[in-house]
Amino acid sequence: MNSFDDLQNEPLPPFSDGKALDAMRTIGEVTGALGIRQHVLRYWEEQFPQLKPVKRSGGRRYYRPEDVRLIAAIDRLVHREGYTLRGARLALTREAGASPSSAVRSASQDRLTAAQLRERLTAIRNRLEAALKAA
Repeated sequence: MNSFDDLQNEPLPPFSDGKALDAMRTIGEVTGALGIRQHVLRYWEEQFPQLKPVKRSGGRRYYRPEDVRLIAAIDRLVHREGYTLRGARLALTREAGASPSSAVRSASQDRLTAAQLRERLTAIRNRLEAALKAA
């Protein structure tokens, strides 16, 4: 998947706890299966409003399979595809059908933005080359 296509198609990580695939998981089970740290997952809960685990007495978190898929998607976007947290949040929001004004663009605007970005990066590269030659 290049970008966030469909959350339902996000594969669940391999759990070796003997539970059913649709079972709820603790934060330790989820982070262990995905190879992320617990404090990172807690931070993602603050950054991604759609990530809301069930909290039981004592604040213990339980993640539903759809939560685990969302976490796997965030992990993929941030750690493998190079998205920033803001970019991943926008990609997830856009795909979910919500359209914050900053995330709504037409395809032509996306191309224009890419062209502008390329132009800016070229200008930065040229300035760096000039600075290196002058040094």
